[in-house]
Amino acid sequence: MMRDDAKHTNLDHKNGLIQLAREIRFSIDRDWAAAAHGEDGFAQAHPITNSWGGWPSAVGIAPYLVLRIEVAGAPDPVTGYLVNIMELDGLLRNHALPLAARELRERGVHLTGELLIRGIWTELSGHEPASWGIRSLELWTTPHLSYAVREGNANMTELTQCFEFSASHRLHVPTMSDEDNREYFGKCNNPNGHGHNYRIEITVGRDGLDSAGRVSAIPYFESVVQREVIERLDHKHLNADVPEFRDVNPSVENISRAIWSYLDGKLEPARLTRVRVWETAKTYAEYRGG
Repeated sequence: MMRDDAKHTNLDHKNGLIQLAREIRFSIDRDWAAAAHGEDGFAQAHPITNSWGGWPSAVGIAPYLVLRIEVAGAPDPVTGYLVNIMELDGLLRNHALPLAARELRERGVHLTGELLIRGIWTELSGHEPASWGIRSLELWTTPHLSYAVREGNANMTELTQCFEFSASHRLHVPTMSDEDNREYFGKCNNPNGHGHNYRIEITVGRDGLDSAGRVSAIPYFESVVQREVIERLDHKHLNADVPEFRDVNPSVENISRAIWSYLDGKLEPARLTRVRVWETAKTYAEYRGG
């Protein structure tokens, strides 16, 4: 069987566990939300036609969602499988999709991503066999906004949103010789600097939700990041224009730590849990504080 959309994400050397991730993509529209009243009725009404692009597909304009499950356990010694991915597909499609459809139909615009991911977590709990367990669930409601619940701290709901800024910098360490700087940093040591379109992912978490079912109101969250991060860094030469980098090399690692310092304690009652900075499409640094 082709395992085109599954991926091994980590080997836990301490206890020998394998983590495996699988995601489904789907749309929710009014035409089929009414049919989502259990496995049989749902499957009969919506035969699988294009699971890569999303199943069920939207009829007209409808929310497009991505749901990823990460499981962990010991692989079968004969097949090498931790779990057959068709089993994971069935788990998500038979439980998460009908629940999502019912919730959207009943709550409409009042359904939040936080309420939906928590409902799916509760719905799936207890359905996994003894051979593996759910490590995390992540739900993307847009390509740039996601929600997650993770094993070990299942009372916390995480909210992650993506932002971007453009900036230039020069990688240079004054205590190293010019020759050593050129050799170590290469083109990135260009005296006049070079630029990046940085993509940042800011994650906050909260135990419990507010009265509207949210970790944080999105406009408030965005306004804090805009004020504390984007306005400081966007279209700046980091070495010359940003005080934090006058004496600190503005590597992507140090940028992630600086952004943490800008935001830490300023997003309450949610708390900052992760800052990830993509310097290029192939490179990111992540900082979690401490």
